[in-house]
Amino acid sequence: MDNIILIGMPGSGKSTVGVVLAKALGMKFLDVDLLIQGREGALLQELIDARGVERFLDLERDAVCSLDCRGTVVAPGGSCVCREESIAHMRGLGTVVYLQLPLEDAAGRIHNMASRGIALSPGQTLADVYRYRAPLYEKCAHITVPIRGQSLAGTVEAVKQSLAAYRSAQSS
Repeated sequence: MDNIILIGMPGSGKSTVGVVLAKALGMKFLDVDLLIQGREGALLQELIDARGVERFLDLERDAVCSLDCRGTVVAPGGSCVCREESIAHMRGLGTVVYLQLPLEDAAGRIHNMASRGIALSPGQTLADVYRYRAPLYEKCAHITVPIRGQSLAGTVEAVKQSLAAYRSAQSS
């Protein structure tokens, strides 16, 4: 089985869903945010604060474009779609699944905006980020899975069913 790349807004559950999905499918799991933190020796928010959003997006692009894995569920950061090179690499790496969550749901799940490591430019709101990124997620994704109101188990099952349907359609 090739890689599965989970994309979506902060709060959509990419990392949480990714761990459970990888376990359910017998795959490895890779969190790109943790990869960046390990490489840079700093938390995401520290990197954004010290280097600025644009440089952070470049660091994220470099991390995404360095991925060379098989049989892995990958959870990149929510801003992974902000660089064309990242989109191209993710689409070539495996099946990209957009965990589609409405803005109000994402906002309700994020309780630590100031320290979470969300790539927000000064004066930008989560709503601004959502309006900018939603079309990019849709462009990047092979599959879109609406996850509003679903439990973790429900989301994992919805992703598994969507992947099976997608792969079945690809092979016919």
